[in-house]
Amino acid sequence: LTRLIHAGYDLLDLQTYFTVGPKEARAWTIRRGWTAPKAAGVIHGDFEKGFIRAETIAFADFVASGGEAGAKEAGKMRAEGKEYIVQDGDVLHFRFNV
Repeated sequence: LTRLIHAGYDLLDLQTYFTVGPKEARAWTIRRGWTAPKAAGVIHGDFEKGFIRAETIAFADFVASGGEAGAKEAGKMRAEGKEYIVQDGDVLHFRFNV
């Protein structure tokens, strides 16, 4: 089943990014090559319209650091702007203002 899902994602040119919070972690599916604002729009249109930046942690760094707090402490979180191309597995926290 896992191989089938991966093959489908590859065939359709899809990837996943994650959002995490105190109550919920969620995976979001987007097309490969999308910018951070466009990926934010999958959550809510206002996120895309008022996009300021995406606080970004690579998935491997997130896991190796034991979560968001550990990744911040280790200096693995970075701020990315409107031109950032979301990478498969990124853990993102969007900053926006509308």
